[in-house]
Amino acid sequence: MAYGKIIVTQGTSDFLQGSTDFDNNLALLKDKIREFFNLKNVNFLFGSGTSCGAIPTMSKLYKDLSFDNDEEDMEREFECIVKKEGENLEKCLNVMYSARNYYSGLEDSDDGEQKNIEKQKQLYNSLINKIERHIFYSINIPFDGEDQQKVLEYYKTFYQKMALRNKDNSRIRVFTTNNDLFSETALDALNIHYINGFSGGLHKYFNPAIFNYTWSKRMDTSIDKYEPVENMVYLYKIHGSVNWRESNDAGNNYFEIEEVVPSETKADGSVLIYPTPTKQDKSLGSPYVDLFREFQNKLLEPHSVLFVIGYSFSDRHVNDIIYRALATNSTINVVIFGIKPNENERKNKPIFFIDDNRIFTISGVEYEDEKLTNKIGTINYFDYIVNNLIPNLDAFRKDDDLLDKFVLSLKQETKKDEDR
Repeated sequence: MAYGKIIVTQGTSDFLQGSTDFDNNLALLKDKIREFFNLKNVNFLFGSGTSCGAIPTMSKLYKDLSFDNDEEDMEREFECIVKKEGENLEKCLNVMYSARNYYSGLEDSDDGEQKNIEKQKQLYNSLINKIERHIFYSINIPFDGEDQQKVLEYYKTFYQKMALRNKDNSRIRVFTTNNDLFSETALDALNIHYINGFSGGLHKYFNPAIFNYTWSKRMDTSIDKYEPVENMVYLYKIHGSVNWRESNDAGNNYFEIEEVVPSETKADGSVLIYPTPTKQDKSLGSPYVDLFREFQNKLLEPHSVLFVIGYSFSDRHVNDIIYRALATNSTINVVIFGIKPNENERKNKPIFFIDDNRIFTISGVEYEDEKLTNKIGTINYFDYIVNNLIPNLDAFRKDDDLLDKFVLSLKQETKKDEDR
């Protein structure tokens, strides 16, 4: 027997109708989620919460930022901005972008004033570059730490369950605002095919037409009969990735965005949207406009569901696409794993306050004991969702264990032969 509290709202109504029976409520929630997974089109939107614990939060990034002895001017200017905006790196970056744009737009004046303008432009350029590099290298990390390995296992569990969906339904689509490589690393480890918008061999370049392709296998050698490969997902990194970079050597490729191996990633020339309120403007350029168009089109398909995990609804462009889908697609459902915000957030996050039966909000906590002292997990967190709420595929997992055991045995036998 488990204890705790589950909160599920459908529109503004209590989906659980006031029930306090945790086990019964959990069973009802699982049944509803399983029902959604039977829809033809299943989409996920991942935010920073899915990588939480392995990738530093914005507040942690702020605390870890440091300046060298020869960067006193930058440090002084940064401290002035923090006094006005608070310890919020996103707001601080927005002030810096605005200041840089202001000084860049000033017309030439007398030499003395022009020197001061150039000095200020250089100051803000240097400050922005420093912070963006700090963010980039905090995201682009090896997965050898305990926290990183733990989060990677959550991703692997998620994709292991998702990839083996019924072949009669569309393949799972994962849209993510995260720039890290947890999804790619998990998919590679599981040998799951994925389409992320890049094509090529030695050099992979962005080509949005790839999203219209799928992996198929031939069913009969005598006739041209194919069926979709089961273990495949679509991955859309709508804010870019640490392993994307602009390339001047794209050849015949129209899009000059290249996907490189992690060891070759650098902050200079990287293609990702940094966390600032001006990010909507940047999302209007390539490749983002193509990725956002895919997001919009997929949410307009009939009989769809969008599961939102770890996303704070702080990106207006993403939010607008979700609102547009709810306004035009009567058969879409949106399932948000997260706590309903306070009333003062109504203007910024109206989706939590709309009385629409297609919108579900899920949160809560599970405990081991009746006194609610030993917490098992937070129901709206990624680890709890993948381990407890997503439909279980034990049969497939047994098959995977069998294959893993064979591969291990084969490696051991091969090593014995080499040692003889």
